[in-house]
Order: sequence, then C-alpha cells, then structure tokens
Amino acid sequence: MNRLSLIAFALATSTVSVPAAAVDAAAADALVRKSKCLTCHAVEKKKDGPSFKETAAKYKGKPEAEEKLTKHVTVPSKVKVEGNEEDHEVLKTDDPAAVKNVVQWILSL
Repeated sequence: MNRLSLIAFALATSTVSVPAAAVDAAAADALVRKSKCLTCHAVEKKKDGPSFKETAAKYKGKPEAEEKLTKHVTVPSKVKVEGNEEDHEVLKTDDPAAVKNVVQWILSL
C-alpha cells in the first residue's frame, strides 16, 4: 500500500466528529411568533422579559444551558414582571426537535 493510499484509508476509517445540524432560524422564529414569545421578549432589546441575546449571554459556556432553557420554555412557571408574578407561557408545540431548534437558536445569538 503506498503512502497516499494509507493516508486515505486512515482518514476514511477514522472517527470524525460531525458538527451538529444547523439551526433552522426561520423555523425557530416562526414557532416563537406562534407561541407569542415576542409579546414579552425580543431578539436584541429587553422588553418585559430579557432579550434572547441577553439569555444567550447568560448561559454562554454553561454546560447546563440547553437543559435549563428547554425546561423554561416547555414547563409552565411563574416569572416576575414589574414586581408582579405572572405565568410564563410555553412553546406551542409537542415536537421535541422544534423545541431543541428554538433553544439552540436562542443560545446561538
């Protein structure tokens, strides 16, 4: 086996890490709109709730980020808005892949 063939064989049989599937920003945006998240949140500016960019910055580099944010957008909870406790709505989907896409989209900002 010549050297080039040996290199090609090694590359073909090596374990290569495949990057995660790209975030579908359009689908994430559509679900966020359908779920009325933009009533209290915006991508860049704080409204009643933090901006999605603020949320991404808060969780940057934290291994539990995806898990915590997934729970926040799928499990009903209470949040404080101007000193008052209000219900935090959840994403309007039963599709775990759609939830994961939204969470990864937020964290990518």
